Amino acid sequence: MSTHFVGEGNIGSAPEFREFTNGNDEPRRLLRLNIYFDNPVPVKDGYEDRGGYWAPVELWHRDAERWKTLYQKGMRVLVEGRTVKDEWEDADENARVTFKIEARRVGILPYRIDAVLLGGKSSMPDNDGEQQ
Repeated sequence: MSTHFVGEGNIGSAPEFREFTNGNDEPRRLLRLNIYFDNPVPVKDGYEDRGGYWAPVELWHRDAERWKTLYQKGMRVLVEGRTVKDEWEDADENARVTFKIEARRVGILPYRIDAVLLGGKSSMPDNDGEQQ
């Protein structure tokens, strides 16, 4: 079961990069982010968070290793992808359920950004999400 997801939040910890062998093909690369999706509600003195939540975000991309230093704790991001139910057992063999986000895109929002430095061209996905 999955549902389309778009949300804005803050990265809560340093990104985690993992690489998985893929036979004779290029390895699959994963960047995991822990993001707090807040729900700011106007109150008398500004805003108050009501109903925000933490969610694990997975971004599979061949440039994930390079991006692990780009995304940083505290950075504001916009995530687009799908929400997926993840069922597992804890160490005491209790059934657990987590909803994670399989990201299609994680955009950096300009809050608290001091400078932007562009590198060379990177790969862009085609309409099917595959790399060109």
